Amino acid sequence: MRKLGGEALVQALQQPPGKPVSLPDEQASRTWGWEEDDAKSTLAANRRRLDDLQYKLSADGRYALLVVLQAIDAGGKDGTIRRVMSAFSPQGCTVTSFKTPSAEELKHDFLWRIHKRVPARGEIGVFNRSHYEDVLIARVDKLVPRPVWMQRFTHINHFEHMLTENGVRVVKLFLHISKAEQRKRFEARLKEPRKHWKFGPEDLEKRKQWNAYRRAFEDALTRCGTHWAPWYVVPADRKWFRNLAVSEILVSELERLPLRFPPPRFDPAKVSLV
Repeated sequence: MRKLGGEALVQALQQPPGKPVSLPDEQASRTWGWEEDDAKSTLAANRRRLDDLQYKLSADGRYALLVVLQAIDAGGKDGTIRRVMSAFSPQGCTVTSFKTPSAEELKHDFLWRIHKRVPARGEIGVFNRSHYEDVLIARVDKLVPRPVWMQRFTHINHFEHMLTENGVRVVKLFLHISKAEQRKRFEARLKEPRKHWKFGPEDLEKRKQWNAYRRAFEDALTRCGTHWAPWYVVPADRKWFRNLAVSEILVSELERLPLRFPPPRFDPAKVSLV
């Protein structure tokens, strides 16, 4: 297969708004013709480009980048942040991991805690899980009635539209792994003492809900894939391809912003350093 890279790969991964999204297991290992060594060298180049683009984003100060990471358990969110997002300077990039809502958070609407963590203009924010948990786990575990989580799709679309109109580019990434790959990753966590903390009996219960979660993800990606905030589905069984694909998407998204360096407030030619 001919290798698909750059903007062509980005477009292949983007889900067309308004069309149903399907997440079959066999799609989780696609690589679009890439080999591991080539992917790793391209990732290194993309990381350097991301560093440059973040610098320009900060200098421009008119836009923010919000990266939303979603995946089923063991999908690779932490690894993606470590291997790709670490290209960004922590001075202008914040990672937020959303856990079970606190007592205070439960007193507010479901987007209250999310909005507080949206990055300011000139900065980058990464959500490890996000507002989509309220149409995923809340649905599968029946934490709220169906009419409630169904209405949340509309709230999410309006929320993301408002962010976009205020200079926040919302980039949503679903890391797609197969059920067989999840099993392998769970087994690795059980065999490696340093990874025991990442596994719990509740993970096995969630695994039993695989089909229910897949349907919930398909529905969320379909209903909340919009022209202003489309979803990307990243095949994530092969970690090296996942990292490459995410880096290509982020480079593309940042390059689409009309970033510019602000003009100096003085004439540099007239400055004399003693």
